Amino acid sequence: MPIRTFASPAALKEALGEQQYIASDEIATTMFLCQQLGKPLLTEGPAGVGKTELAKAIAGATGRELIRLQCYEGLDETKALYEWEYAKQLLYTQLLRDKLQETLAGAANLAAAADRLAAEEEVFFSMRFLLQRPLLKAILSKEPVVLLIDEIDRADAEFEAFLLEILSDFQVSVPELGTLRAVHLPLVVLTSNNTRELSEALKRRCLYLFIDYPTVEQELAVVRLKVPELAPKLARQAVELVHRLRAMDLRKSPSISETLDWAKALVALNARQLDPQTLETTLTVLLKHESDLRRVKGEMWPSEEEIEPRPPRRPRPDDDFTRYRRIT
Repeated sequence: MPIRTFASPAALKEALGEQQYIASDEIATTMFLCQQLGKPLLTEGPAGVGKTELAKAIAGATGRELIRLQCYEGLDETKALYEWEYAKQLLYTQLLRDKLQETLAGAANLAAAADRLAAEEEVFFSMRFLLQRPLLKAILSKEPVVLLIDEIDRADAEFEAFLLEILSDFQVSVPELGTLRAVHLPLVVLTSNNTRELSEALKRRCLYLFIDYPTVEQELAVVRLKVPELAPKLARQAVELVHRLRAMDLRKSPSISETLDWAKALVALNARQLDPQTLETTLTVLLKHESDLRRVKGEMWPSEEEIEPRPPRRPRPDDDFTRYRRIT
């Protein structure tokens, strides 16, 4: 698939729509400017609002390969950039033992043998033994790619500082090989769930985009696009209930992805309405903490009278007499 570029934010927004990603004008404009200015995009917001999906959608829309680096505490250069395949080097050394002996034969002393061996070290420290991790793979790719650095806020501040050089110059220094520069400038998307404050130096190198929970109408459009089998009335009821849950003080509010999971669950159960039985059996698709479940059931759960109100009992003629006998 040829690499696509876009002449306007409107064209990019339409292309994202073709990837089933409903982008606002702000998202489309910011993403367009990243393409035009060649700058990374830092997108922050609550978990599950579509930050990672945006990177996947832009990769599909532009026809670029998506290379993903998932960040976590303790992530270092060897897991993100490159490392030498020492086991492979050792295997080659054993297989080439006879050739090494020929090379070292006739050396007058250890120093001379070491000099001869040093002259051949580029054989063992070459690209064939370099294991490329996501960052280096994105830099050396022969085709333009989208580099997704997911949940950068989970990585340590030291790794964030290491990332600054790459985001500025898109080049890497490998002591044994020298400086490796990007063949094509990758389109970089960094995501953050705001678990910690990112440095000003990182933010300065990026364009910034905050993605919040969508409005009812926006989320309803996503549900109708992703789960068209769900009845329109039930879809609206489901989305409105999710927004009521987000307004509560919960440990974890339902994300858009969990709204979609719930919508698919309602379709799988052939649900026709959000009756108490359906809510009771599917609420765990939305809520993932026991304390949240107890709170929601306590504050929002309908009582039996609300579910099926009982008709008032007609007084019987002997009620007053029975009451009199009980008192006396």
